[in-house]
Amino acid sequence: MNWAEIEKLDSWVEVNPYDVPLDKFNMSRPELYEANVHEAWFERLRKEDPVHFCAESKVGSFWSITRFEDIKTVDTNHKIFSSDGAIAIGLINDDFNPPNFIAMDQPKHDVQRKVVTPTASPSNLSKLESVIRDKAALILDGLPIGETFDWVDKVSIEMTTYMLAILFDFPMEDRRKLTHWSDVTTAVEAVGNFTISAEEREQELMECLAYFQKLWHERSGNTEGFDFVTMLANHPDTKDMIDDPMTFLGTLMLLIVGGNDTTRNSMSGGVLALNEFPEQYDLLRKNFDLIPNMVSEIIRWQTPLPHMRRTALENFELNGKLIKKGDQVIMWYTSGNRDATSIDNPNEFIIDRPKARQHLSFGFGIHRCMGNRVAELQLKIMWEEIMKRFSSVEVVGEVKRLPSNFVLGITEMPVRLHAL
Repeated sequence: MNWAEIEKLDSWVEVNPYDVPLDKFNMSRPELYEANVHEAWFERLRKEDPVHFCAESKVGSFWSITRFEDIKTVDTNHKIFSSDGAIAIGLINDDFNPPNFIAMDQPKHDVQRKVVTPTASPSNLSKLESVIRDKAALILDGLPIGETFDWVDKVSIEMTTYMLAILFDFPMEDRRKLTHWSDVTTAVEAVGNFTISAEEREQELMECLAYFQKLWHERSGNTEGFDFVTMLANHPDTKDMIDDPMTFLGTLMLLIVGGNDTTRNSMSGGVLALNEFPEQYDLLRKNFDLIPNMVSEIIRWQTPLPHMRRTALENFELNGKLIKKGDQVIMWYTSGNRDATSIDNPNEFIIDRPKARQHLSFGFGIHRCMGNRVAELQLKIMWEEIMKRFSSVEVVGEVKRLPSNFVLGITEMPVRLHAL
């Protein structure tokens, strides 16, 4: 297929990336991620143009940073590459995008982050471990043996939504609202998954705000709780956030998405990876002690949030390319996690991989994911409980994915459980 023919296509799913001129590459196209063909495109960029400029796209012009070390350079250089305004491609000025601390630079970022960080601290998580394990056991014991069901709905969403409800001290009967608001937050035209109109999205998120405003007022003045809302409402640095509804909403959106998408999609992605690499499943059956290391490999393999956006505050040369002040710079974590120059055998899923935690999925520097230990703990406990009960979780049908360049989401995965 030649470029003239490709240029007329609405979708690039069936296109060979080597048929597309490098200057026409556009890695913002959501269909590439829904079809799970994006890696072939990134492989070419890593080989031939690792710091790539896309001059025209629906989300404007942008640089694609595709190698591990280059991504790390951008991510740790926060004084040159700003997070202010938005962390997703094309979002600034284009969508209803309330401010939040991951999309802020210092000092605002540090002030707000430190308020909520203790909720996800190791000491607090140790108190929650038995609660997480009890819930994982309850979920798994309620699943049918030998019957087909959707793992995403029955396990991944149920477990992560329950954990989110704990972290927010959110009413359990309404906990699926958290999953819904997470999905609505990331349903924007720039990144894909544009399932609702901008007006409907704004309305839904304002409903989220109203719900949490009520919780805030109930908890203001009560410092005994250790949940996100209580800590924000009573800390001297954030107690007035309620007077800035958009900042409060933006913070909620960040915490909900951060607590939902990483774990939910890794919980599904791990099952899929073990099915695609059955020799690794056999290795796991022989040695449950590999579970903590496997969890890190799952998070690398899935890379739940495939990119983060930055804006250059000054000219900067990277790998021989001049990034200019004001340019949109996209760190493609999903590409860096497959970079053979930094990771041995990156296209293999290896549960006993040495230094498995040295991946990009949580980011680097001041914006490194504050909930990384929460995600790892949930996945560790879930897999420990799975292996106590089932010889395998077999994927038995078509796996459906999210049309999004910002969330590598698995939306449906039919499975069948086999007893020990």
